[in-house]
Amino acid sequence: MQVVRTIADCRTATGAFRSAGETIGLVPTMGFLHAGHMELVATAKSKADRVAVTIFVNPTQFGEASDLDSYPRDEERDLEMLRAAGVDLVLIPDVSDVYPDGDETIVETTRMANILHGEVRPGHFRGVTTVVARLFNFVQPDVACFGEKDYQQLQIIKRMTRDLAFPIEIIGVPIVRENDGLAMSSRNVRLNAEDRQAALVLSRSLDAAEALKNKSVDSLRDTIANTIHAEPRATLRGLDIVQAESLADLAGPLTTPAAIMLSAEFGGVLLLDQRVITP
Repeated sequence: MQVVRTIADCRTATGAFRSAGETIGLVPTMGFLHAGHMELVATAKSKADRVAVTIFVNPTQFGEASDLDSYPRDEERDLEMLRAAGVDLVLIPDVSDVYPDGDETIVETTRMANILHGEVRPGHFRGVTTVVARLFNFVQPDVACFGEKDYQQLQIIKRMTRDLAFPIEIIGVPIVRENDGLAMSSRNVRLNAEDRQAALVLSRSLDAAEALKNKSVDSLRDTIANTIHAEPRATLRGLDIVQAESLADLAGPLTTPAAIMLSAEFGGVLLLDQRVITP
């Protein structure tokens, strides 16, 4: 496994892959890897000849400096996991490489980045699309894999890729969960024991919504909100029910697949969960 830290070295490595006629699958990460990331790697391995992973904690998608500073990091552990998974190339760039001095250019989806979670976290998705576009340029992959847990992010990246005509297939990979149903996240390590148990209300609320026989946007919303409000350690931060691909508003009885995007805070730790529900 090659570990490179500059764009030039990355392009040398990926150029060698392409010269050999090999396709490249990319898994962008912010590190502190878990089994969910390894599922992304496994999917990329099934879709391409070579797999590249990036590890970069992107400062432009954090609203609070304290959140950026507290983001967990363990490069040595990450590299051990990636080596065991059979990854071919890991790029760990410096911030100054990704955002050179005097940098002015951003990439943004004008509507999709500023609705739903984008209203709660202004500028977040602009940071995501800007860094992903740059990583795409560094690696120039044939396919790229992203988790469905960050569902709005996935749809935004798909739209950006389409609009900018990147010759890249974007693959959404289903959420990987702990045995008790909690969606895997690098943030889970910041939960204390009580909040870790309370966080199970996220998947429980989605299960309850999916089990409804007469599904409407209102019934889904009420079921999820009531379930979460019944957990005293949970603070509901976002509950959006939208059309699964366009993220357009939905109302009334469910007649098309709906994406439920859920965020809640537990002891100061913001967690996400998601599910697509069909009529």
